[in-house]
Amino acid sequence: MTDSLLLPVLIFAAAVLYSAVGHGGASGYLAAMALIGVAPEAMRPIALILNVPVASIAVIRFARAGNFVWATFWPFVVTSMPAAFLGGWLNLPTAVFKPVVGAILLIAAIDLFHSAGRAASGEAGQSVRPVPPAAGIAIGAGIGLLSGLTGTGGGVFLSPILLFAAWVTMRGSAGVAAAFILCNSIAGLAGTTLASGGLPDGLPVLIAVAGLGGLIGSHIGARLLPVVLLRRVLALLLVIAGFKLIAF
Repeated sequence: MTDSLLLPVLIFAAAVLYSAVGHGGASGYLAAMALIGVAPEAMRPIALILNVPVASIAVIRFARAGNFVWATFWPFVVTSMPAAFLGGWLNLPTAVFKPVVGAILLIAAIDLFHSAGRAASGEAGQSVRPVPPAAGIAIGAGIGLLSGLTGTGGGVFLSPILLFAAWVTMRGSAGVAAAFILCNSIAGLAGTTLASGGLPDGLPVLIAVAGLGGLIGSHIGARLLPVVLLRRVLALLLVIAGFKLIAF
């Protein structure tokens, strides 16, 4: 996988841009692997593994900046982790996996376009309300299962819900999403590893570039203004990769 310089470069770019909004970058990694032609059975564990260091860095950075709210986080994660483990243990056939992941990449692209617009307008005047525990528990279970099945941490689904329901501010959604993604990625990876009995080769280089990207991106997202144009370029990449998986 690392024979081509293009894949590490794309992984690094995805880590920078996704960690800036508190995401682990799994949908970006899946897009990069889809463009390079990585085997579908290797895509899920690789994306989950790369999520862990990037999301860990984002959690620390956003928490230190005061952008993590435990009361918002716990209702979602209490059911998402066991559901993500189950999803990781299950194995989708390639004919199902590719269009499902392709659809997720398209959803992620839409979210990136929208988050770029929110970043440009800022979050002044935003008001938030508490998460109803029952709603959080139900939503967490559904997103957790989907994240394990597809190799994503679930942030691309959780963040829009948090913001649409006005449960957090924009930067607050990044802090909560980062912790959510970290927990789901660990649980999903445990289930995937248990089912497959091993991990793909060639991971150290990809983990290193993803970690470096996470350091840079989380600093930008937690302390500085996000890079709107770059997010929209990445969204375009996700659209291309999504259609590639669906059509071929």
